[in-house]
Amino acid sequence: MDATKLRRAIARTPLAPVAAFPKRLARVARHDAKVLRTSARWLVTSREHHNYTYELTKLSRHHLAWFVSVVCDVPVKQVRAYLNEIETDEELRGHIERATAAASRRGLADKHVRYARRIGWYAIVRARKPAHVVETGVDKGLGSCVLAAALLRNTAEGHPGRLTSLDINPEAGYLARATPWADVVDLVIGDSVASIGALDRPVDLFLHDSDHSRVHEKSEFEAVEAKLAPGAMLLTDNVTVTNVLAEHAERTGRRFLAYRETPARHWYPGDGIGVAW
Repeated sequence: MDATKLRRAIARTPLAPVAAFPKRLARVARHDAKVLRTSARWLVTSREHHNYTYELTKLSRHHLAWFVSVVCDVPVKQVRAYLNEIETDEELRGHIERATAAASRRGLADKHVRYARRIGWYAIVRARKPAHVVETGVDKGLGSCVLAAALLRNTAEGHPGRLTSLDINPEAGYLARATPWADVVDLVIGDSVASIGALDRPVDLFLHDSDHSRVHEKSEFEAVEAKLAPGAMLLTDNVTVTNVLAEHAERTGRRFLAYRETPARHWYPGDGIGVAW
């Protein structure tokens, strides 16, 4: 009996689990060894302790382009151009590197600029041309800079817009305090739900990226509903953790779609973008 026939014969006996164990163990060991190598490299080379930054895999970037194409109803070729636009913006990249190096919190930030799913935010703003974007949760201000860069490009093309960035931490947003990006950013310090209630102009694009508890995320979407402009789009950075935006979309008669990113060369499994429109 040849080896193939022998394996098939064993697979039909009670010995099958025992015979398969060495192969299964080898596969798990290879996977775990890769994860350990990646984790060890990150521990040595990175300073970040939360809000991790990384590049996307090539495949994940392709999927992101199609995701934005679908939710914004624009050709995927145009979306790819937007993604390339932010990734090759050397003025913004240089600013972030310099501001990070000079910041008091530089000991907890990497000097390399890695946008991950935020390039999707950029492409959505470029495609939608919103007059007013609101984001909750600013941290260093990396996402704020990305959104502001998109708004500046839109303004240059005749579609002006502003970003209202909400955070409870007075030290948040140090990357977005320099011109020209600061010229289109209004940084508001305080509770996000209360700040949403105080908004004095309609919201065309809303992004939840603050307290990721289910209760708080739900409170933000409920608070912003009365502030939305006709046809507004809602985004969440919490889509891999909760189903809050999907449930909100169903209650309010919107469509919903989610994208999950895949980080390249990083131990973290990644986050995603949820969109209701």
